[in-house]
Amino acid sequence: MKNFILKIVCFALCLTPFGVALSASTSTSSNTASKSSSQNKKSLNLASVSSIVVDIKNQSVLFEKNSNIVMPIASLTKLMTAMVIFDAKLSLKEKIRFAKEDKTSINNYFSRIRIESELSRGDVLRVALMSSENLAASALGRTYPGGTVAFVEAMNKKAKALGMNNSHFVNSTGLSEKNVSTASDLSKMVVAASKYPLIKEYTTTKVFTARFKRPRYILGYTNTNVLVRSGHKDVKLSKTGYLDEAGRCLVMLRKVGNKDLVMVFLDSFGKRSPIGDSNRVKKWVQTGSKGKVAKSASNYAKVRLAYYSKEQ
Repeated sequence: MKNFILKIVCFALCLTPFGVALSASTSTSSNTASKSSSQNKKSLNLASVSSIVVDIKNQSVLFEKNSNIVMPIASLTKLMTAMVIFDAKLSLKEKIRFAKEDKTSINNYFSRIRIESELSRGDVLRVALMSSENLAASALGRTYPGGTVAFVEAMNKKAKALGMNNSHFVNSTGLSEKNVSTASDLSKMVVAASKYPLIKEYTTTKVFTARFKRPRYILGYTNTNVLVRSGHKDVKLSKTGYLDEAGRCLVMLRKVGNKDLVMVFLDSFGKRSPIGDSNRVKKWVQTGSKGKVAKSASNYAKVRLAYYSKEQ
């Protein structure tokens, strides 16, 4: 009987202004909390036109921004180049001779490597990855069984196998605006590349001395990623890229707390903008801070986004 009376009293209270207000307040609070959680996941200011952040452990997307826009990827291409080389199980000790054809294929782009000199395939691959040496990447494609044409076919076949359905490659260097992909596709490429121990080692090599033969000479190389050069051990894999048509690009596998995060940043305004974006992501994951982007970088991103939207 007491329980019956109690239920009637509670029902009556719900019908009073107080009860209705309390119910509305609870509902609003719940909705606000849900909305806040959703906003926190998406609220992050980055300078890059396109980006994505993926937790490699469970493949969950923590953040994305224009991640399905197809755009040039510059030297990020070289991660695919490396995977094709490793998949072919070519000897890393075999000497590769640099040819005039390599120079021609990169439109006579500057390189310190002397034509006709030799370097082991492993070291050629290392300098192509850590220092983005274009002549090295060109030679890797040319000396592949079947030559450059077969190499590019293998690159596109690998991309398809990885589910990179919006990607296409025309060379091994990235020195073409026709090498295109999306941030979403590139996150798949980074996940795949992270399974090759030597790719992780080569892309995070801080400095390296290459010892050439015929003639004998040495060249010093440094990593193109300032975080790696500065000794940041949280960077597990890295590749930078730049073309006028692609802007500043960066992909990384970076440890943040107990998470290994795949980070992809495409087309940033300044030389340090992709690194800045990486640090903003790190702070966002750790503290929830949205971060700030310079007005010039923000304006650049708007203009570039409008351009890409027309091209799609």
